[in-house]
Amino acid sequence: MITLSDVHKSFGPKRVLRGVDLTIEGGSSMVIIGGSGTGKSVALKCILGLITPDSGQITLDGQDVTKGDRDAFLARFGMLFQGGALFDSLPVWQNVAFRLLRGALKRPHDEAREIAIEKLRRVGLTPETADLFPSELSGGMQKRVGLARAIAAEPEIIFFDEPTTGLDPIMSGVINELIREIVTEMGATAMTITHDMSSVRAIADNIAMLHDGVIKWTGPVSQMDDSGDPYLDQFIHGRAEGPIEAVR
Repeated sequence: MITLSDVHKSFGPKRVLRGVDLTIEGGSSMVIIGGSGTGKSVALKCILGLITPDSGQITLDGQDVTKGDRDAFLARFGMLFQGGALFDSLPVWQNVAFRLLRGALKRPHDEAREIAIEKLRRVGLTPETADLFPSELSGGMQKRVGLARAIAAEPEIIFFDEPTTGLDPIMSGVINELIREIVTEMGATAMTITHDMSSVRAIADNIAMLHDGVIKWTGPVSQMDDSGDPYLDQFIHGRAEGPIEAVR
């Protein structure tokens, strides 16, 4: 469904992506792993068209993502941001229904609120949460609201940017289970970037190891522990020694 072919991106003298090749199959859950600063977020932003690659091609259903109707393209995506990215000045339900209250997906006010409450229920939050403000929620509840917003418009493709960052192990497990359930229910294509190995094992069908601007290994999560790839092996076991140099 999504294909990256020899994608390069530099910022001044810093080469971030150095020829990324990756295929994400429709209806599957792809998790991209790698250390901080390896280009995971840049790759995601290139797919969304927030950043233009210097060279290479990215396609969605065979069509170049830089061409065609931009609004129609973005309407196919949902996104769970790393820090939640909720609007502090809006109540929870308006955060969830943000896309449904404006633009091409605009719905009547009452209908948008009803959808928002339904999605809040789906992520385990009560209707009473709808009229609270983000500052009144715990970190785990804010993450659930972000997930409800990501699925509010029934997207075909959902991106998850470090979905468990800042959460305790129990809440991380809850969020991972919700992501897996929702992606399966919706039949959506999912792409997650993370360095949390518990998330990888919980939500991935396939994984890709990004290091030094290239994909070092990609394959089914079931083959991850026996990949034979020294970069992947070092990363998933958290070893200081190996081909990935630790910053001291």
